[in-house]
Amino acid sequence: MSLGHQDVLRDAFAEVSRFRTELYGCLTARGDALFELCDALLCTDGPVRTLVDLALAPEHRRGHGALYGGLNRGRIDVARLRRALGSMPLPRAADGRIVLAADVSPWLRPDANTCPDRAFCYTFGRGEGKHQMVPGWPYSIVAALETGRTSWTAVLDAVRLEPGADVAAVTTVQLREVVERLVAAGQWKPGDPEVLVVLDAGYDAPRIAHLLGDLPVEILGRLRSDRVMRRPTPPRVYDPRGGRPPKHGGEFVFGDPSTWGTEQAVTVTDTRLYGKATAQAWDRLHPRLTRRAAWIEYDGPLPIIEGTVIRLAVEKLPSGGVNKPVWLWWSGTGASTADVDRCWQSFLRRFDLEHTFRLFKQTLGWTKPRLRSSEAADRWTWLVIAAYAQLRLARPLATDLRRPWEKPAPPNRLTPARVRLGFRNLRTKTGSPAGAPKPCRPGPGRPPGSMNRRTATRHDVGRVLTTGEAYSRPAHHKKGTKPRRTVTGLSDQTSKGASIQQ
Repeated sequence: MSLGHQDVLRDAFAEVSRFRTELYGCLTARGDALFELCDALLCTDGPVRTLVDLALAPEHRRGHGALYGGLNRGRIDVARLRRALGSMPLPRAADGRIVLAADVSPWLRPDANTCPDRAFCYTFGRGEGKHQMVPGWPYSIVAALETGRTSWTAVLDAVRLEPGADVAAVTTVQLREVVERLVAAGQWKPGDPEVLVVLDAGYDAPRIAHLLGDLPVEILGRLRSDRVMRRPTPPRVYDPRGGRPPKHGGEFVFGDPSTWGTEQAVTVTDTRLYGKATAQAWDRLHPRLTRRAAWIEYDGPLPIIEGTVIRLAVEKLPSGGVNKPVWLWWSGTGASTADVDRCWQSFLRRFDLEHTFRLFKQTLGWTKPRLRSSEAADRWTWLVIAAYAQLRLARPLATDLRRPWEKPAPPNRLTPARVRLGFRNLRTKTGSPAGAPKPCRPGPGRPPGSMNRRTATRHDVGRVLTTGEAYSRPAHHKKGTKPRRTVTGLSDQTSKGASIQQ
């Protein structure tokens, strides 16, 4: 083993120990129970099936009552934990740029009528594989992406979307706070490449780019294939008939190639899975805004948000499906061929966030607990994020403890689940700052055979829209009555659910 490799291991071990100490400092109430719950989540064998099974792990020295008591009555300094996540070493692109991705993942609770703050979450693939709206707790996640083929991301923030929240407004506030924390932590300095934010088609990329125009960020978002953009304002020409000069240029219809015109940049790249990938870019295109939905309360004339439209077409798909083109909108203008390749390759890396969601739900058991309180769900969410952050820091220290039927992998290519298999050996070296449990006697509880006379309150289910309009309806309404519909005035900068509750 070389001296350089020993230095890398020593630095990684110091980072893990430092983060564990900082995590314990973020647990301000019932911290011992919460910290040992996080350790049990990291060290238990196999996927997490139920929450109470974590109390049987050797790392959890307390009873199952302390486990639920920590989630229901504990407190987490979320602001301090967010700063700790932002100060960790972050992955960067080849040019040293930080690439962030934002997406919403639901914690589905369709049968939990006694849980408050549930909203209708957009889901696909359940049952017959149709688009469905299922009640649950939607969470907006922001993570930093790595380069190359990997399933690792660096999760930086999580916000629970409350019913009636404007997704674009909440995401804008969330991204602003994340970028400001990165700047304060020294992750971005003047002169560095601007932070690239990658969004999917469910976000209004031009609106978010306009709201974050004062930050060193670039927005890259996917657009629907039926969109229509406008060209720059044509030069003023004297018209003897008079009238107001035009504000928008000609139309750029995604579905009509005759309106595209000449591209500003074209690139062709040979890929291993998709064959030839052709990217075409058209400069200075903008959407035509109207005073409705999110722009209904905008003061002054509506802005013209120009950007670059990129059309990505591949030769084939690995699954053999129909290779439909992908349309992207980049907030920058004057794109070169290098910018075009960087944009569409960064967008493909956005799907690494889906691997993180799958790990959270299938391995770490993020959505397995049947918690009634949304505040307890927030605490459990932050514990899962803290556990995943420790796995990412322990990557250089982990060894491949694979099962006999699994293929061997080099140390630098271990997946998060492989790193978790050996975290119990690492934990014995780092130690635990949690105090020893105190002996106690369980309470008498409810007498056997008695019924619960405290009926739990039933809560309505709301809906989260991208337009800023709130819609809610009761979970059980009488026959002949209509669901109630309320409209809330959410501005571009603030909205309900802008910060996660502790």
